[in-house]
Amino acid sequence: MSIATASRGLRVGDLAKSAGVSTDTVRFYEREGLIPPPERTSAGYRSYGQSAVDRLAFIQGCQRIGLRLSDIRDLLAIRDTGECPCEPAEEHLQRRIAEVDAELERLTVLRAEMAAMAAALPSDDCQPPPGSTWCPPDSGGR
Repeated sequence: MSIATASRGLRVGDLAKSAGVSTDTVRFYEREGLIPPPERTSAGYRSYGQSAVDRLAFIQGCQRIGLRLSDIRDLLAIRDTGECPCEPAEEHLQRRIAEVDAELERLTVLRAEMAAMAAALPSDDCQPPPGSTWCPPDSGGR
């Protein structure tokens, strides 16, 4: 942010552009309490400072690693108290790791089922399926 911009702040469009998000996203984060309400200009425009730029970067970083907005809100609330957010961050990350592991297990099973279904489909001499079926592998037909 330039010195001139820092003194007058960023409008919502400038903040959104700097973070690579839409203005609706910035307003949504504000409504959800992830970004504190900014000061307003005399004309009523939002005027964001460097702290909003930093918060958006933090939010995006957290989202990239799979944290939910509720997790991010919790971490920001802790960060805003001035306390070290490392321990709560570790707890959130460990919980998300467990959730990702469970999802990977589910997806591994799903992949195996899909592979079995694909392997059971006839590769040659395929006949049109009867009625409303779609080549179900469990129909016993090969």
